[in-house]
Amino acid sequence: MPEPIHVWLIEDHQTYGQRLAKALNRLEGIACPRHFTACEDAFAALTSETPPQVLLLDVGLPGISGLDGLARLRELAPSTSIVILTVFEEDDKIFRAICAGASGYLLKTADTADIAAAIRSAAAGGSPINPTIARRVLDMFSKAGAAPSQKDYGLTAREKDILQLLVQGHSTKEAAAQLQISYHTADGYIRGIYEKLQVNTRSGVVAKALKEGLV
Repeated sequence: MPEPIHVWLIEDHQTYGQRLAKALNRLEGIACPRHFTACEDAFAALTSETPPQVLLLDVGLPGISGLDGLARLRELAPSTSIVILTVFEEDDKIFRAICAGASGYLLKTADTADIAAAIRSAAAGGSPINPTIARRVLDMFSKAGAAPSQKDYGLTAREKDILQLLVQGHSTKEAAAQLQISYHTADGYIRGIYEKLQVNTRSGVVAKALKEGLV
């Protein structure tokens, strides 16, 4: 049997957090061994423990907020996909989270099945975003006047195809299937996109592509 996807949860609402952790631990292929109520506790754990593959992060936390803690979490666990899980739908919070490197953005109204699907997507390199939030993100960049980039970046036609799929939230595996190429070929294109756009996170690619009208 393959190893389960290891998930940590940072959520200060004890009842919701404990219920979610138990629900995730009952699912096949997912393990949630750590539940923190503050970013500071997760920081300390990451200095001595193996980082999880996926981290679910609340925004409204005591002490350092989820948004303010994102940069430090990414520094301590650069390979971990961080998915925001919150009640907040404000545009500024969504924008800050995506620009700070969050891999996804979900609302707490999501059921366990949707959260589990987002975890699997994030672990596979996708960018799970609640459909309503995705529309809001597009609207935000549209209102900001996203126009065709003045910088060419040297993206090839195939890289632009891949970029379009990343913006739509597809994982590397899904993008490869859509374009009928191998996973390794798709991964190579994505690495090239990262280098050309000078970003190092999936959400950074999406944010830059939308902001500069690259897709």
